[in-house]
Amino acid sequence: PRTGKPVRVTVDTLKKIAKAMGMTINDLLIKSGDVKLDDLHFDNAEFTTLSTDTIQIPVLGKIPAGRPLEAIEDEYAVDTIDIPKEWLRGNNKYFALKLEGDSMEPDYLDQDIVIFKQASDCESGQDCCIRINGFDATFKRVRKQENGIMVIPLNENNSTGFISTFYSKEDIERMPIEILGIVKQIRRNK
Repeated sequence: PRTGKPVRVTVDTLKKIAKAMGMTINDLLIKSGDVKLDDLHFDNAEFTTLSTDTIQIPVLGKIPAGRPLEAIEDEYAVDTIDIPKEWLRGNNKYFALKLEGDSMEPDYLDQDIVIFKQASDCESGQDCCIRINGFDATFKRVRKQENGIMVIPLNENNSTGFISTFYSKEDIERMPIEILGIVKQIRRNK
């Protein structure tokens, strides 16, 4: 500030100063008073204010946690739910479904609202909204294997009797089987 030039500081330096003073970096910058946030330069980074605003996404209906049943079409949203606007970065899209059934207990309970990030593929071990036969949907854990995928209920003793089922690469193409979304968050009414 004495030279009139913008303050140039690394993030590591800010962390060390804040730690030594028992503060967060945010508190350090606010309490310093003689430094304007607009004048700060963090090497090659830009200062960004994160928004806490929310947006509404559709709750498209119900998804069975059991045997696959006919999927709800997008235009028939039955409700909406708020999500953080920042989730949309990178052109991500989200939808929500109300869980019906017990095959994903204890992690997911009947009537939970499950928020999915739209995706056509997943990592092995992720919990996904899956379309089977082109129109039936279910909610299961997906385990990728060399020659196909295993669709797994977390509760093998579920009320519909749905058990872990293997689908070969040929089954995936022929039926077809599609990943529609990957779990981002659950909302539980207590």
